[in-house]
Amino acid sequence: MTRVLLINGSPTPVSRSAALLDHARTTLEAAGIEVSAASILDFPAEDLIQARFASDSFAAFIAEVAAASGIVVSTPVYKASFSGGLKALLDILPQEALLGKAILPLASAGTLSHLLAIDYALKPVLSVLGARDIEQGVFAVDDQFEKTDGGYLLRPELVERLERNLGYLISRVQP
Repeated sequence: MTRVLLINGSPTPVSRSAALLDHARTTLEAAGIEVSAASILDFPAEDLIQARFASDSFAAFIAEVAAASGIVVSTPVYKASFSGGLKALLDILPQEALLGKAILPLASAGTLSHLLAIDYALKPVLSVLGARDIEQGVFAVDDQFEKTDGGYLLRPELVERLERNLGYLISRVQP
């Protein structure tokens, strides 16, 4: 069965990054794709910050990356780049861990001034890890979400863009 790994780069449990991934999970599962998930919050901070490559905490994550046909990476944008926690997690991966995998990058930020964070910050790191099939990312600003008691809802325009790009990813990972 085709498997897609969702990676949440947000240091906040309830976040716009998580809302994007929740929608992605629903769409992918509806297409018959098996979905697994990982978050920077799943790992001991010391292991991430000190780049303990041999830590047992990363073994299952590295195996999930290896088993996935596709990966959706979601991150908040801070200071015109993706989260430092996500960078630390990506640094743990073997050099060509993303080779042969379809990748969909997602990012959320407060304003459009960070629109190019996916292209100029995240995509180069994904490429260094072997990613060659990187879909056009989905960038979302705060006003494209509606805050609820339990998290965030995506506004229709954002849903439409995310669905379109998830469709491209699905077409790449399904046999």
